[in-house]
Parts: sequence; C-alpha cells; structure tokens
Amino acid sequence: MSEPELRLLSTDELLAAVVGDVAEIRVLENRMMRKIAELSRRGAAAELGYRNVAHVLRHAVRWDLRTARQWVARAEVLSGPLLELPVTAAAVAEGALSGDHISAVAEVMKELPPEAERSVVEFALAHEPSAVRAFGRELAYRLYQRDEEPGEPWAEQPANRLRMEWKGEQLEVWARLDKITGAKFEALIDPLAAPRPTTPEEGPDARLRAEREGDAFADLIDLALRADGLPEHGGEPVTLTLTMAYADLAAQTGLGVLDNRVRVPAPLVRRLACNAGVIPVVMGGRSEPMDVGRKTRTFPAAIRRLLVARDQGCTFPGCDRPPKHCDAHHVRFWSEGGETSVGNAALLCRHHHTLIHQSDWEVQLHDGTPTFIPPAWLDPARVPRTNTRLRTGRHVA
Repeated sequence: MSEPELRLLSTDELLAAVVGDVAEIRVLENRMMRKIAELSRRGAAAELGYRNVAHVLRHAVRWDLRTARQWVARAEVLSGPLLELPVTAAAVAEGALSGDHISAVAEVMKELPPEAERSVVEFALAHEPSAVRAFGRELAYRLYQRDEEPGEPWAEQPANRLRMEWKGEQLEVWARLDKITGAKFEALIDPLAAPRPTTPEEGPDARLRAEREGDAFADLIDLALRADGLPEHGGEPVTLTLTMAYADLAAQTGLGVLDNRVRVPAPLVRRLACNAGVIPVVMGGRSEPMDVGRKTRTFPAAIRRLLVARDQGCTFPGCDRPPKHCDAHHVRFWSEGGETSVGNAALLCRHHHTLIHQSDWEVQLHDGTPTFIPPAWLDPARVPRTNTRLRTGRHVA
C-alpha cells in the first residue's frame, strides 16, 4: 500500500492492518522454523562442513550467532526431539504466537507437566512473553508449592547527607549515602525501576533509565506515606494540603494549589484524591475560608487489607506489581461521589493508576473482580479483560 493510501486510513484501520501483517509474518516464520528443523534433522551442518546449523545460518542469512541459535532452538521446540509441544506448535502455525512466545513457553514447560501446556498457551494467546514466564513461575509454585526465601536485611549505619532545593515547579534532590545505606537504597529502587512488562496494550517501556529510577523514587515516597509510624508535622501526621474549587475538581478543569504554592492540574488532583488525606474547606463569597472539615483518609487500613486479600496486587491486565506498590483506586471517582468501600475500589500500581485517570480505559467490578474495558482504538469490540496472572488457579487444566 502506498504512502498516500496509508494516510487515508483511520488509526483503527492502520492498527488492524499492522495486526494482520504480524499474523502473516508469524505464519511465515513458522514455515521457516520447519525448514530450519529439517536442516538439523538431515545433518546439513556436517554436510556443509560447519559445526552446527546455527553457524550455517550465521553465514547464509548474516544473522548474529545469538540470533541464529535462538531460531534453531525454537525450531527444535516445534519439530525436534528435545521437547514436544503440540498445542504450542498448532498456535504458532496459525500465526497466533511469536518466536519470543515459543521461547517463553518452552522455558516454563521445563518445570511443568505436559498437561499444563494448554493452560500456558491459552495465557500466551492474550499476553506478552514476559507475562507468560511470570505465569509459568506462579503455576509451577502452585503445583509444587515452592517459594523463594527472603534475603538477609542490611545493617543500618549513620553519616548520610541530603539536600533539597525547589527549582521552578520541580524539587531537585541531592544525596550522599554511606555504603550500607546506599546498598539498601539500591535494593529498594532496582525492582521498582525495572522496565514495565511489554504488553499488547502499551508495548515496551520507553522510559530512559533515569526516568525509571525517578518514578521508582516516587513509588518509594508513596510506600512511605502508607506506612505506620510516620513523623508528625504541626501536631498531626504528614499531610499534603491542596486547595481547589469542588466544581473544578468534578469537571476536571482548572488547577489546585498545594501548600507550597505549586499548582497541580485537575486530572492529577483526582488521582491524588484516591489515596490521599483530604481536608474539605468551605470557601465564602470572597474566597474566605468559612469552615474546615475533619480530615478523612479515603481508604483506611481496614479497607486496604481487604483489597490486598482480594486483588493480590495491581489488577491491570498483565501487571505483576505486588500490593505494597499499589494505590487503592476509586472505580467511580471520589470527585464524582464514589464511595470509599471495597465495592468501589481496585488496587493499581502507580503507572496504571495514572493511565486509568488519563486514558479511555474503563474499570468495572464484576462479582468482586476488577474488569478493564480497553479503548476502542485498541479493541473495537471493547471486550472486558482481567489480570489473570494473579488468579493462576483458574487457568490450570
């Protein structure tokens, strides 16, 4: 299709065309893997004087040796004697799974019985390869009751320095930490700063390392604010005060003002309202404060414990963030009168909490299960989705 013709297509049509092309490419890749498997079966490498088929392909098609080895390994999975995966082979032949999916399925099936293959493939048909690996680990644990032991805690040492300075609307933070404290900080940041799993909805994580670590630091702040025993400030636990007209908040227009005079846009205020302490202030005709209401924490500890038991972590499809990295999100926004209750809440990690507030994704609760309706550009039928990774037992054959 020529460039002018492509420009005439709608975004939905372009995405549908890309999906169709990918399916065709996968079918062609399956045919190619069958041919590679046949080259291995007939001993083509020895016939041509090479060590193995991967070295043949390295020269024949100018692949890096690592890439050539990946293709040979995947071909052996589908056609070779090392591991029989008939359900996977059938899905690949239809163009439903990629080469990376084959590698992921083969990896997890080494730890699972053959009858689990159908459950793994069904999961792979709706998720990216990294999610398949996580699903396989969880399934293996449920089948064999294996778990990792927690690591040893680091000892604590003093002599640290921290400097903070506001520059415009951003706070610049500089720190110098001793070896032990620095190691603990790295241990906290590293898992939070890992690239988000590649998903069909969002693709790969495009953030730079510094951006990922900055977001991880923000996650740590959220974790600290939810912890018990925080220091007091002005006679009460640390509280962020924000002033904004309720009508603007409900309509998602205008700006709120923090107590440090930083302005915050309405959509961000709505997200903060999901898990922040809120103090309602009634303003008079000349914006004079007439009445200050009692502070209420929108999701108290008792409700959060119930959400943790029910949701087990971030409920967005494909996400594996644990409960301690999640906010409680009002399914019906608090600013629109949504109740602060288990029946109107779902756990979401910081990234997906922001996504829900800023995109066309919708959240509903069906029989206590948070269900996500994708935007029309992603799925014209808008078929509801759930985070099946956190409910592995439902997929066991």
